[in-house]
Amino acid sequence: MITSIKLNQVQLFGLLCIFALPIHGGASGSKSLTGKECPVFFKGPQTCDPIAPRSFLPAAMSKKMSTVGTAREPDLDVLTEVLESIDVMQKEYFAAWLGTWPESIDWTGAVMGTHVSGSLRTFSESLLLMKSNVGGGVEDWKVKENLIEDYFSQVVAYYFGEDAFAIRNEAYDDILWVVLGWIEAIKFINTHTSLHYKLQAQHGTAETETINGGMGDMLGNRTWHGNLWTSAFSHRAHIFWDLATHGWDTELCGGGMNWNPRLQPYKNAITNELFIAASISMYLHFPGDDNASPFFKNRDTMNPEDPDITNYLGPRDPKFLKAAMDGYKWLVGSNMTDSQGLFTDGFHISGYNDPTNNNTLCDQRNNMVISYNQGVILTGQRGLFEATGASSYLTEGHQLIQNVINASGYDLVHDQPVEDLSSLATDALPTWYGLGRGGIMEDRCDASGTCSQDGQTFKGIFFHHLVAFCEALAMPPPDSVINVTTRAFEAITSYHAEACKSYSGWLKLNAKAAVGTRDADGKFGVWWTAGLLTSNFTGAWPTMADDGVDRQDSGVDYRNYGVPFDTDWQLASGIVMDPKPKLPTGVPVVVDSEVKQKPISKPREHLPMGELRKREDASKDPNRRGRGRTIETQGSGLALMRAYWKIAQAP
Repeated sequence: MITSIKLNQVQLFGLLCIFALPIHGGASGSKSLTGKECPVFFKGPQTCDPIAPRSFLPAAMSKKMSTVGTAREPDLDVLTEVLESIDVMQKEYFAAWLGTWPESIDWTGAVMGTHVSGSLRTFSESLLLMKSNVGGGVEDWKVKENLIEDYFSQVVAYYFGEDAFAIRNEAYDDILWVVLGWIEAIKFINTHTSLHYKLQAQHGTAETETINGGMGDMLGNRTWHGNLWTSAFSHRAHIFWDLATHGWDTELCGGGMNWNPRLQPYKNAITNELFIAASISMYLHFPGDDNASPFFKNRDTMNPEDPDITNYLGPRDPKFLKAAMDGYKWLVGSNMTDSQGLFTDGFHISGYNDPTNNNTLCDQRNNMVISYNQGVILTGQRGLFEATGASSYLTEGHQLIQNVINASGYDLVHDQPVEDLSSLATDALPTWYGLGRGGIMEDRCDASGTCSQDGQTFKGIFFHHLVAFCEALAMPPPDSVINVTTRAFEAITSYHAEACKSYSGWLKLNAKAAVGTRDADGKFGVWWTAGLLTSNFTGAWPTMADDGVDRQDSGVDYRNYGVPFDTDWQLASGIVMDPKPKLPTGVPVVVDSEVKQKPISKPREHLPMGELRKREDASKDPNRRGRGRTIETQGSGLALMRAYWKIAQAP
């Protein structure tokens, strides 16, 4: 069956672009006779028959899921856990008068803002499920809307508290976290408005038409006030996306984003994944921007040939889609994945410092595996499916998720950890599987308590983007005529939901472990596995020497232990790889190293009534080692609890 819907011209351009891409691991039966993928959206006469994949799960798992009964009532205790997690995060770490989390650094602050906006969207979607103790009617609505207004006011405060000027001069990944953060805020505004502020008066019903102007019109035709901030959030996302494009380069490695213009060329997974995710998010959710700041030019008097005219954008601009597709094509062809199907960290160019060496290939791979490198790309894959209708993006996303679950030591088919934790000696750790142990996700620094401020943020990023990937699929927005192969689309929608639901047991186990790391104040630790071990573990807490992590040939963990001061990484002093001006004329470009992280120390005390809190001995609490519990560990716990609610519980 074919259904006609409407898309505008730039959307049609996006759908046509898919045929410029080669197949990259699409599902069986998804290719046309020309060898290109046959998408479920198309223009004009149907030239191929898209065949939906039989499942996004392994055969044994798919058969098991077909026998699963109907969904049960959602466990509202999980939603309560999400509420408690964000409540602790904002009350303990957010300074409203500064509009930020003082202990964060620029990029982790952007991630925390993203977690808050994502949580707000979840709360807005769940308002009808929430139960208050004030009764029903108007009073109940006041309580719920006050929850939304509380956290949204903090999002607005962060717009002013974010050091946007400083981040403009940092690495390209830092810049791109800003784009994703404000697009997430826009998505919340759109969701909350659509769900709760499509008022009768705005639809011109017969009843409202009897109101003869005046107060009735003034009150009834006002949309939710949060829409006032859409233009500001959009403009910041636009500015930072433009700045990030300076990192794209085709002279080295045939394409890809460079990480940091103040270091040797290094094309890493996270910067490229961020560019893909940010670009497709701009294509799908950016509402447009006609603000000339900071370019200080009047659009009405600009020469049409002026390159800055491109700074004025409408929604669904095809340049965002092209950037996402170019970035994805480069990434999947870059040999960035290891034998477990996980993304390694990135590539250097061998011999780059040798003036007699003409090598321009990315041929020196850093094999470090980090959780967030498996997460950000999921938003890109999901968005590319929405823009093109090509199911291979979903196939590859689900395969990556399943690779991550396997690498945590979890058997998805039998829905349990590979290793029976009850049979472990009381002084033994579960076996390391590459990205965790005992079915719990870990980064390599977690067990030894040696994570940096960066490292404490990583797992939460994975779970935020897992939520984005697993949101229910929906038809494209109707604007002008385009066709959808309904049969294939409905099958893809069903299989996608089935695969995401199959991750519920793994999410539940990780949530249980993470909750087990919370202290008396409700703060999450970074090493979630400890939450399953502390009740009967009798051994000494692990160090890097005995944590079971295989570090042989694992690459350079510069995110936790610093960028090496050698010629593989460092440029000569003062050299900047990107000569293009990134700021208005007359504003100096700061050439400096990565912004320094806050030192390894206990988080700032918030003393109740001027009295010291009683703290347990670190020998009993492995999550007090190193930096201890921080805004970053709390944000990660929040993201995990939200993922458990959204994917495993929410109706």
